[in-house]
Amino acid sequence: MPPTHDVVNQVPPLVDHDVADDPALLEGLRREGAAWAEPEVHELGLLAGSERVQEWGRLVNENPPTLRTHDRVGHRIDEVEFHPHWHDLMDVAVSRGLHAAPWRDNRPGAHVARAAKFYVWSQNEAGHTCPISMTYSAVPALRHAPELAAEYEPLLAAPVYDYGLRVPATKNGLIAGMSMTEKQGGSDVRANTTTARPTTEGTYVITGHKWFTSAPMSDVFLTLAQAPAGLSCFLLPRVLPDGTRNRIHLQRLKDKLGNRSNASAEIEYDSAVGWLVGEEGRGVRTIIEMVNNTRLDCVIGSAAGMRYGVVRAAHHAHHRETFGTRLRDHPLMANVLADLAVESEAATTVALRLAGASDRVAAGDEQEAAFRRLGLAVTKYWVCKRAPAHAAEALECLGGNGYVEESGMPRLFRESPLSSIWEGSGNVAALDTLRAMGKQPDSVEAFFAEVELAAGADARLDEAIARVRKQLADLSDIEFRSRRLVESLALVLQGSLLVRHGDQAVADAFCASRLGGDWGIAFGTLPTEVDTRAVLARVWP
Repeated sequence: MPPTHDVVNQVPPLVDHDVADDPALLEGLRREGAAWAEPEVHELGLLAGSERVQEWGRLVNENPPTLRTHDRVGHRIDEVEFHPHWHDLMDVAVSRGLHAAPWRDNRPGAHVARAAKFYVWSQNEAGHTCPISMTYSAVPALRHAPELAAEYEPLLAAPVYDYGLRVPATKNGLIAGMSMTEKQGGSDVRANTTTARPTTEGTYVITGHKWFTSAPMSDVFLTLAQAPAGLSCFLLPRVLPDGTRNRIHLQRLKDKLGNRSNASAEIEYDSAVGWLVGEEGRGVRTIIEMVNNTRLDCVIGSAAGMRYGVVRAAHHAHHRETFGTRLRDHPLMANVLADLAVESEAATTVALRLAGASDRVAAGDEQEAAFRRLGLAVTKYWVCKRAPAHAAEALECLGGNGYVEESGMPRLFRESPLSSIWEGSGNVAALDTLRAMGKQPDSVEAFFAEVELAAGADARLDEAIARVRKQLADLSDIEFRSRRLVESLALVLQGSLLVRHGDQAVADAFCASRLGGDWGIAFGTLPTEVDTRAVLARVWP
């Protein structure tokens, strides 16, 4: 080859490494009562970081699912065809319990262990975690119908991925989906027009058009429809007990910005058969059990994306030289990388704290339930809102190489806005925070009881908590100001957790920037006293 083809000063691929080699993750796993799962998390981390599995993620995104509405002779089949490695990814996720293991495993820390695995595995490929998340989240909602739960929960929680259209009772495991939004309402599900007509057999006939149904290949769906007593929740299997296909038609797949490996469809219920879950007229209250758990996964997924981004940016900076010096050793790049690392650790720490709350809520802890109600709402808003900016900055650390698909960073960037939209956009999350404070004032008390466990440890945190309390004391124009209020609540929660449990250098950098006021708008504007070397020591892969 001519000398112009010599390759120098390029970065080797980051493959065959342990994705779970993450101090904030492992510290949180131990702190929240799931140290017993650490070997399993490392095993999954090594698999996620392997060159073979990274190739699976690339291929399923470059070969997105295809809708097959009819067979060759015109029969309606409504099937989605996936790349074979989609099923490989799903099989690993289900066999490792990412879908619903905590519902069959009563060990303390089961939800934390599952959250850690979800965090590690989704760093390889995020799209397939959508049906995994919905299956996890469907179980507590389904328990509003004990007879249905007794029939379906063992299959939803089974560690077996059994793809194919068959009667649910004949399968070894099930995947669940959720179908709520309609074209005229979106997040305003009370505007839904899909109808549910009761029959003499105890079932309902469901008719309507759903605008956005993710994972339409799922075995069962929880859906909302207008019953005689109002908006209600129903379970619809794709295949009925008699072996016939339920009248659920896939109209088209959405052409999405990101999440391209996962199918999302417009579906038509053409007199489909469904079973009532919960009481008629209380559909939102029933399905909110599912929504709250998928919101937790939005936080975990966003935190996972941040970790993926900052590790790759750090890997690039470690190997790349500019102006005769490794990129990591330039003070300005160190500032950028450390700022990204602080954001990542704050997100990971709060995600695991909320997962720990889920374990304690499952054990009947009412204080934790109150904390989780408000803590999850503010964290869903903030962490998911930060993900796109974080992904953009991490991509920029690679320069032009980061803008090229082969780097993996464009896929991260396209995926990053999803969690802020899924299960309620930023405004919905902000309004949900106000709703929680108004309807469940004990959630405010529980929230501040949590953050004030760090009282006196850092003056900047104490001052920030006092400012938030002052914001809450003024209810004028509260909806107009709600984003700023929710941001402040999220930051003091992250700050308190880092001060109590985090690395000292990371906690100091967080308080000096996010709470102390000496911080710019862009990443890379940490104050000069931050020990960037100590922060970055926790990032190098």
